[in-house]
Amino acid sequence: MIQVNNTSISEAAIMAEMQYHPSNNKRSAMLKAAESLIIGELLRQRAKALGLSVKSEANHASDDNFLDALIQTEVAIPQASSQECEQYYALNPQRFASSPLLEVSHILLGAAPDDDIARVEAKALAEQLITQLQQGALLSELARQYSACPSKETGGSLGQISRGQTVPEFERQIFSAAEGLLVQPVESRYGYHIVYIARKVAGKQLPFSVVQQKIADYLNEKVRRKAVAQYIHRLIVDAQIDGYDFNLSDSPLMQ
Repeated sequence: MIQVNNTSISEAAIMAEMQYHPSNNKRSAMLKAAESLIIGELLRQRAKALGLSVKSEANHASDDNFLDALIQTEVAIPQASSQECEQYYALNPQRFASSPLLEVSHILLGAAPDDDIARVEAKALAEQLITQLQQGALLSELARQYSACPSKETGGSLGQISRGQTVPEFERQIFSAAEGLLVQPVESRYGYHIVYIARKVAGKQLPFSVVQQKIADYLNEKVRRKAVAQYIHRLIVDAQIDGYDFNLSDSPLMQ
């Protein structure tokens, strides 16, 4: 049992809360659940002290209807200035560009993620086919013969693709590559890919006026999260909590 300023949080409540905190092991889930209930109780107690309307029972955080009012009353959250937005834009130009376009052909040598033998064989075959391509073989012919992708019917052509159209692990490698045949197979959840980039069209920088509100929203939310975390930390420090030690927690609030 945990005591939060003389209010009890039972083991049963912690067990019920665990469903909202999936983790690699039961202990970690229990700690996260206990922490969530403690923080919820501290916020509930503070809201009551300020005369805000609070449900009497300790519900999961998603049921609490007082938190926004409490934060608005207690936490000063500055808004990002135009100058701060411009500075963020200047320091992060890659975030504010349209996606590059790639004209890509590939050969997929399929292998399930959990089939180690098949993946070793697929990689070895991919390396052999890359050597053949370097020696003059045609990708379209090899694609029709070996590829497990429907694109083999069009000689392995995927047409033009932009970011977000393929799986992340494939995308990371091809969008950072230069035009031409990639000399190493590209691994993905589907197996190994032999990739040829026929053309690469760089993305265009978006003007500040187009992304200013997006930047402001991002910076404001970032500041809000930090301010709320500091506020919760202050409530924890000022509280009498028995049965749980936040100093042993790996919560971001305690870092």
